Amino acid sequence: MTNFDDIRPYRDHEVRAVIDKLLSEPALAHTMLHLKFPNIYPWAEIPLSVLVKWLIKRELKSVNAISDFQVLLAKYLSISVNKTTSDFTTSGVDQLDPSQRYTYISNHRDIAMDPALVNFALYQAGRDTVEIAIGDNLLANPLVSDLMRLNKSFTVRRSVQGIKNKYKTFTHLSDYINDRLEQDSSIWIAQREGRAKDGVDKTDPAIIKMLTMFGKKQRLSFSDTVKKLNIVPVSISYEFDPCDLLKAKELQATAEQGQYEKADGEDVQSIIDGITKPKGQVHVSFGTPLQGNYENAEEVAELIDRQVISNYRLHVSNLIAFEQLDLKSVLLDRLQSENIKQIQEKAQLALQKWRSKNATEFSEHAAEFTLRMQQYSQHLQSYLLTMYANPLIAKYGIQASGTPI
Repeated sequence: MTNFDDIRPYRDHEVRAVIDKLLSEPALAHTMLHLKFPNIYPWAEIPLSVLVKWLIKRELKSVNAISDFQVLLAKYLSISVNKTTSDFTTSGVDQLDPSQRYTYISNHRDIAMDPALVNFALYQAGRDTVEIAIGDNLLANPLVSDLMRLNKSFTVRRSVQGIKNKYKTFTHLSDYINDRLEQDSSIWIAQREGRAKDGVDKTDPAIIKMLTMFGKKQRLSFSDTVKKLNIVPVSISYEFDPCDLLKAKELQATAEQGQYEKADGEDVQSIIDGITKPKGQVHVSFGTPLQGNYENAEEVAELIDRQVISNYRLHVSNLIAFEQLDLKSVLLDRLQSENIKQIQEKAQLALQKWRSKNATEFSEHAAEFTLRMQQYSQHLQSYLLTMYANPLIAKYGIQASGTPI
């Protein structure tokens, strides 16, 4: 075993054998069928599974390298984006040096689509795709594990117990990320473990501490280690979160019962929902590399937050949610009253700007969001409105107070 065989993605010489193994598993055709037709009738599964298996085999027959697999994925991701988004836009990628390798740290809203859309944006710009950090909780399913590892995903072992074991595991992971950056590959990792279910995008300093662990072995200063990582904050904004209802239920259960227990297969279902359900307008914004002098992980985390929040593209859904939210229950414990007033003023100006720019478009988006909320039960709506309003509160809160909220 080489140094990183336990966590690395598949390499080109392994691709064909992995694909042949996948083709022999009935679960692949079953999963792809339900991805394409989530509400398929049981009686149609067997005949359609045969057809799907034949189609998959035909598509994969000439895939012999990771690049082949990603070209195929790009085709289907393009179809998914065209089908589930009303508009997909990007910004900032043209300001990044194509000869450089970066550690992209993004906010985290969707299990599969966040890194997929970052890769799609890079692919559209003619840039190399990234290796993707993914938690081992998502790799328990062998089918998901194989597909992720074919798509340049490496494992973050979150389930390790014990301080010594965790230190060893995260040092190993940090060494791997540094090795890949030195070997001419960029990295994507979420700013925190788990999705931001309440819409609050905040970087966990523990992620920065893990990323910089390799620097101690190389006797680098903290700032030099950060510079070597070449961190680029990335902000991903969805007009509609395809998993918003599941997230709201989790928030409610946590608030009322103190905890939430995931059902078997819930993560896989979230992946399917994220890929197949409507997202409205989606924007991916690439920030500027962190190349300054920094004292600690907390400072770096705050600077990432500042870029992620400042570059977040607000949608009508954020504005309408904020307008409908009971601000007293949400904001009084987080902001001074004068800052709340400034946020309200900025939100009102944004609403007026949207309406004056294109009143018809604004009305259509607002009606779509309102209808979406009305489909959900009353006791979940406050969680949903807060989820959609929080990016606006954070963005305008920075402008009002000067620090991330």
